[in-house]
Amino acid sequence: MDFKVFDVLASGLEAQRIRLNTIASNLANIESYEKNGKPYKRLEPVFRAMVNEETFKSGIAKVKVEKIIQSSYPTVKVYDPSNPMADKDGYVEKPNVNLAKEMTDLITATRVYQANLNALNLNRDLILKTIEMWR
Repeated sequence: MDFKVFDVLASGLEAQRIRLNTIASNLANIESYEKNGKPYKRLEPVFRAMVNEETFKSGIAKVKVEKIIQSSYPTVKVYDPSNPMADKDGYVEKPNVNLAKEMTDLITATRVYQANLNALNLNRDLILKTIEMWR
């Protein structure tokens, strides 16, 4: 019996768990600033397919979170001259976290996690049924 499917699904679950944690961090810091006064930069996980000769032939590969990077999206400047963080022109640089985008990513990551979990359970059930048939 080949149990590689469990490794693939487990890697997908782990990747989505990291993605969910990154989204939670972004949401928690939607109005945060670093100690130097710079606005928080949105974090994004970078995924990579772990392909080798065997996975290339089968078309099935594990996924890995290669790194977590700061987003290249620009920060937003808001005119608020009464804010102590305002520059000489009265603008405050806000974090580049967009609530709508984070919530969309959260829903997507949750659904992908659930799909991986369903596939894992289905494969487990199929293996158990196969074992029952052998008895």
